[in-house]
Amino acid sequence: MMKHEHIVKCVESGSIAEEMGIEAGDKLISINDNTIEDVFDYHYYVNDEEIVLLIEKPDGEEWELEIEKDYEEDLGIVFEQGLMDEYRSCRNKCMFCFIDQMPKGMRETLYFKDDDSRLSFLQGNYITLTNMSDHDIERIVKYHLEPINISFHTTNPELRCKMLHNRFAGEALKKVDKLYEGGIQMNGQIVLCKGINDGEELERSICDMSKYLPHLQSVSVVPVGLTKYRDGLYPLQSFTKEDAKKVIDTIEKWQKIFYEEYGLHFIHAGDEWYILAEQEVPEEERYDGYLQLENGVGMLRLLINEFEEAYAEVDGDDRDIELSMATGFLAYPYLKKMIEKLQMKFPNITVHLYPIRNDFFGEKITVAGLITGQDLIAQLKGQSLGEKLLLPCNMFRSGEEVFLDDVTLPELKDSLQVEADIVKSSGWEFIEAIINSR
Repeated sequence: MMKHEHIVKCVESGSIAEEMGIEAGDKLISINDNTIEDVFDYHYYVNDEEIVLLIEKPDGEEWELEIEKDYEEDLGIVFEQGLMDEYRSCRNKCMFCFIDQMPKGMRETLYFKDDDSRLSFLQGNYITLTNMSDHDIERIVKYHLEPINISFHTTNPELRCKMLHNRFAGEALKKVDKLYEGGIQMNGQIVLCKGINDGEELERSICDMSKYLPHLQSVSVVPVGLTKYRDGLYPLQSFTKEDAKKVIDTIEKWQKIFYEEYGLHFIHAGDEWYILAEQEVPEEERYDGYLQLENGVGMLRLLINEFEEAYAEVDGDDRDIELSMATGFLAYPYLKKMIEKLQMKFPNITVHLYPIRNDFFGEKITVAGLITGQDLIAQLKGQSLGEKLLLPCNMFRSGEEVFLDDVTLPELKDSLQVEADIVKSSGWEFIEAIINSR
């Protein structure tokens, strides 16, 4: 048996692992005599109710631990490497890649391009399938690991090779057939590029992908993000209001067809299309349970509906508060309407709402999640900020108080001489953060 060693970083308090005496620095050698190649194997074999772990202590002593537990109960082990293997970087050179459009001098981790199927299963990342082996596909099917999120972009093999700048990109689409045959639940995405994979190509892709229903349960269509750092890259154009209307018309036409046949809308337009087209975002029922929230599909509808629910339950009063809030140009008109409605119940609350222009990446980038600390500081300095500045949580690195450009929240507060709070992205928290800001 080939020996794979997976070093324990820590064990969770009160867990089975702690009870069994597993500690940081120990190595996991096998489960039920099965070699653990990576996190795929681990998640599969650790699920059983009766398992035998082979652990090697730092002094070389081996412990064989027999464990009885509930099915799928976690052991509480955190490994040094989250994937229990090296991360797989992207082999493509996509014409629309956002990382290639980033300025130099940012932290190194921002330039890492992942295309790892294990991150798709664990974290919801989208993968192109171009660096997945048949062995990877077989294990996904065998272990029934799902959902797997796939970046299609197009189902035209020749065009896919061109868009991903990878001669194997078209062939990689055949792996979707194996996932479908294995009954693996999937989601898809298309990054739409003007004059490349839109129009008739988009129609073809939607039609082709629908053959994987119902296992492929949703596909999002989002517009390409273009920064000002595109020297030497493929000359892509921005979509216009008329372009956005055509994309929406195409998607809504297909939604009706799929819903009649499958009870699913299947294909979804990112919120940006509706804002660009100056149209209302669809009603909640059309998002099929918000399967594509992480791709910016339905975020505005969910926020609006949550706000309305919370608003209906809040009793107004005459509390006197002045504060400020910053966001991207994309969400600005929606937040403005919500604040104005909230002020009908709380007339003495003043909220200065500031849309922040993205000077760092370029004005075409309008989402709040890509606003940097330095742009916030530059554009809010000297403005009326009131007692506190509220900032959406998607401006920050997950679980940290750090912006994309490494400016920290304490640094921003110090520069602007104002208290600041991070607001979670639900309508309930939006209202709570404003009315209870003291």
